[in-house]
Amino acid sequence: MRVMMDQAKKRRACPISRKPGAGRQAFRRVVLLFLLIAGLIISQTGCGKKQEPVSQDGFYLDTVCTITLYAMEDWSEEKAETILTEAFASCAEYEALLSKTREGSDVWKVNHADGAPVPCDPRTVELIEKGIHYGELSEGRFDITIGAVTDLWDFHGVGTPQVPDETVLAEALSHVDYRGIQIEGNEVTLADPAAQLDLGGIAKGYIADRLTEQLADAGVTGAVIDLGGNITVLGYKDGKETEIRVGIRKPFGSSLSDLIGTTSLHDASCVTSGTYERHFEKDGVFYHHILDARTGYPVPTDMDGVTVIGPADASADCDALATTVLLLGSDEAEALFANPEFAGFSYVIVQLDTPHESSSGYSLLKGGAGNWDLNGLK
Repeated sequence: MRVMMDQAKKRRACPISRKPGAGRQAFRRVVLLFLLIAGLIISQTGCGKKQEPVSQDGFYLDTVCTITLYAMEDWSEEKAETILTEAFASCAEYEALLSKTREGSDVWKVNHADGAPVPCDPRTVELIEKGIHYGELSEGRFDITIGAVTDLWDFHGVGTPQVPDETVLAEALSHVDYRGIQIEGNEVTLADPAAQLDLGGIAKGYIADRLTEQLADAGVTGAVIDLGGNITVLGYKDGKETEIRVGIRKPFGSSLSDLIGTTSLHDASCVTSGTYERHFEKDGVFYHHILDARTGYPVPTDMDGVTVIGPADASADCDALATTVLLLGSDEAEALFANPEFAGFSYVIVQLDTPHESSSGYSLLKGGAGNWDLNGLK
């Protein structure tokens, strides 16, 4: 997804008219009037100077993260920079809690506890509980204990990609079961000591939700949070009524500007999951990173990309839903979104006519009960 920038409006010149004067006093009055009007024009022009957005980038959660501020109470560039610095400090803090690979994180401790209870930060527990909820909704297709399986696949292009050995994969798969997660207070226990938590399918959305709260509390009234394509739009571009345009990428598109269209959003989350994001080919077979918790292999799917749009404080749900739809298949998407829990959500499914081809035509399936304008996606 891309955030689209609207062109600035042109300023209109303010005409000045002079009245002919008769005599020196009249001439002085005209000169004074002219100077007064000129001063007003200069003052108004200065006040109308366009307020430029302030943006910062950082690398967290194994992806490039960008936060852009457009409007806030008592705007100043110095204040905006401070808010952004604090936001990225929060990104680092959440990564230190939720990363699977970072030694000392809550998730790392749980995975290396050999089945012993691990005291965790309340935010970690909250996210694990949400992951369990989506395990229940998907009947185990979305499973946050899939970490032992994801460890066997390399979709990051490091070295030569290999398909895991069947026997090794079967052993890892035997330890995948979200129902073995036990939570008592702030202590998390894996009933199967060989199970491994992996919150990658939901963590970015959760962090976006917390950042949205943080920015709103700081007085921000217009912002875009982009965590590697997980987009949250807070408020409006001008802080009042101008929505922010978000572009939805075409799966396997030839460039970032190859879009299926745009939608204008305010106070919304927009998350896309697709087989085109991380993948490789081996012996003529296409492998993507959306793994089926029942088989350990990439899920066979009739979809190339799924975008879910929901409320600004529900990016974690959009994140989990986008992946869940890919896992369940397009035929089950409508039933999933009929759940009253998702009354404020919409989805767009992209199906290429020729799989994996950048030049391919495509068809769209739109659904959900969210009140979002999807007319620009076609």
